[in-house]
Formats: sequence, structure tokens, C-alpha cells
Amino acid sequence: MSNVVIIGGGAAGMMAAAAAAKAGHQVRLYEKNEKLGKKLYITGKGRCNLTNACEMEELFASVIHNPKFLYSSFYAFTNQNVMDFMEEYGCPVKVERGNRVFPLSDKSSDVIRALSRALKELGVSVCLGEEVDALTLKEGQITGLLLKKGRSFVNADQVIVATGGLSYPSTGSTGDGYRFAEQAGHQVTELNPALVPFEVRELSVVKGLQGLSLRNVKVQVFQGKKLLYEDFGEMLFTHFGVSGPVILTASSYVAGKLGPEGLILSVDLKPALDKEQLDGRILRDFQEMKNKQYKNSLSQLLPSKLIPVIIERSGIPPEKPVNAITRAKRRELVDVLKEFRLTLTGLRDYREAIITQGGISVGQVNPKTMESKLVGGLYFAGEVLDLDAVTGGFNLQIAWSTGYLAGMSVGQNH
Repeated sequence: MSNVVIIGGGAAGMMAAAAAAKAGHQVRLYEKNEKLGKKLYITGKGRCNLTNACEMEELFASVIHNPKFLYSSFYAFTNQNVMDFMEEYGCPVKVERGNRVFPLSDKSSDVIRALSRALKELGVSVCLGEEVDALTLKEGQITGLLLKKGRSFVNADQVIVATGGLSYPSTGSTGDGYRFAEQAGHQVTELNPALVPFEVRELSVVKGLQGLSLRNVKVQVFQGKKLLYEDFGEMLFTHFGVSGPVILTASSYVAGKLGPEGLILSVDLKPALDKEQLDGRILRDFQEMKNKQYKNSLSQLLPSKLIPVIIERSGIPPEKPVNAITRAKRRELVDVLKEFRLTLTGLRDYREAIITQGGISVGQVNPKTMESKLVGGLYFAGEVLDLDAVTGGFNLQIAWSTGYLAGMSVGQNH
């Protein structure tokens, strides 16, 4: 039986603690906040999209960086295992569109309660309000850690670092794990906010559209003429730019490409219709309203907030009677609807980022155990590693799987 210490009481840390305790170890968990799961509490707008009930292939395909590294983790603790675990400890779950899994109650607090129940039943000692200052190492082996309070030493045979990244710093994610990893000789890759809204250059446009949500649009992001990202989904206009699921996912793919000149966001507002079909649809609308002015003719086609912007961009005078609009001008309107363009100039900061992109280099971590290849007895789990995925419960699955594998692996080789 090993004396195992876990740093961080988030998703990965709590799962690691439960797994290590289940494997028969003596486990202590140190969390600097006054309660466990502070970031879990706000996940999914407080509903906590805790995993995705998709097939394994889709699970791997949804990971953006280093999916191969997760092979052992995902198979050691699958999405089905996560659902079973939650049910076992009193949090029934349900599957919604896109295979997103939520607690039946729609309350993230029930997920935290289930994990807390597991820790209690498995005999994990939870130390709240205790911030770790540094790891203690001797001859390439972990020996324990130093607490901030009074610089007191805590002895440990194994330490699992599950401190999260930099996103939502108000929840305690302040990058401590990167510091601990570097102290142990690990490389930390470039860090960026990810799954985060974009700021745009055309502020006067988006301010007028603030709060408008568009469903089932096709989004493309270009760097010059090079297509960097494309997908269908839901987007939202904000006072500073654009957000919503399809935009947040785009941020994870294009974050590193945002230069001073910006990137072009092109939105197809009517992806179900090609240009010919859309022209036919507009022509029918115009024929039904042949005595109306152009500005009053688009209400069946577009949300009211969007109409003034489209009218301005189409270059057709608002007062023009629709029966006087030429085919060529109608084609220009079609182009505007099929390629509604904005310039992406930057990302919002970590305060609004769901996750951190980048982290501890996975090349220096054993994917079969989550143990450091540089320091014996030191393990890593969750967002602190250079692993990230799209929205839909996949990032939490990474946390559960890597946490579980780290907890199950401690003490096996020592």
C-alpha cells in the first residue's frame, strides 16, 4: 500500500483519488479552494456536460491535440464507465442531442456530490484550503510536497498533479501544475485560451446583433484563401464579437494562426439551399410582396435583427420596391447571405476560456500509466497535460480517463 497524494480537487483529481483508493492505497487530496469541483460547478452553464455517449472512434476524433496518447486512458475508463460511476454514486444521467451526457437533474452540484460521496466511501482524506507550494524530489524520485501554509512538508510515495490549466482563474486554475512540472524538468508547450469566443473588427455590426443566436449555420474560417476550419452548428453574436458552440470549437483549431491581419469568418446563413435555390426562394418572396419596399420584404427569410445589416451589405436601397430589383442585384443579396463575413482579430482571455490549449508535453509522460518519464512516482492527469478536445463533454472525458488511469497505476512499478 502506497501513501498517495493528489494535488487538485477538480474532475481529474477527484477521479484519480477515487481510483487510487479503490486500488487499496492511502490517499490524501489537497485542494486550495474551500470546496471541491469549483470549475465543474460552472461547467455547461451549471448543468455539467460530463461526457459524450458516442462510439470510441468519435471520442478519439474529437480530440484536437495528441489523441493517440489517450488510447490507454480512454480504454481504461470509457465514457460508459463514467456514466456507470455517476449512477453508482447517486447521480443518474441522461443523453441529449449530440450524445451529450448530463446529470438527470441538470445540476452540476449532483456530479460533485457523487464524486464527494465516492471519496468519502473509499476513505480518501480531503484537505481543503490547502495550497501546495512545491514538489520535493530526491535523486529522480518524488518524496512529497511542501504546503504554502508554514512551508510544511508532506511525505508521499506517489504524487498525482491534477491542477487544471489557466482557464477560469477565478476557480483556482492559475497554472500551478505547469510550475510543478517545470520544477521536475518537464517541458510545457505554448499555452493558449481555447474553446473561447472571438473578438471581431466590425464592432458596430456585432453590437447591433448582440444576443442573436443562429442555429444550423455553416461556419468557415480562412487565412487569406486557405480554409482553416469549417463546420455546421449554432453561433451567437456578442457585444465584442462571436461565440456559441461552433465558434468555440473553431477557436481551438485556429488559435495559433491569429496574426495582426486577423482571420476571415464566413457564415453561410442558409446552408440548406445552394445559390440557385436561395435565389428562387427570394424571388418567390418578392413576388408575394411585389408592392412592398425591399426593407419590408425579408421578414420570412431572416431574424429581424439581421435584416438592417443584410440590407446595408447587399447595396440595394431600402426603399426600393421589390418588383424593381434586378436579377443581378438579387444575386448580390444571395452572395451576402451565403458569405456573411466578419474579421476575427483576437480571442477573449482565460477568464472566458472553457479550457487551456497546450500544457505538459505528453512525450515526457507514459501514456499507459500517466507517470512522468523523468521523475519516479510523479503522475499527471487532466487539463494540465497538452490534451484538448472540441465541446460536447470530450474534455471532461479526458479528465476522468487520465485521472482514473493515474490513480489505478500508482504504486504498480514501485
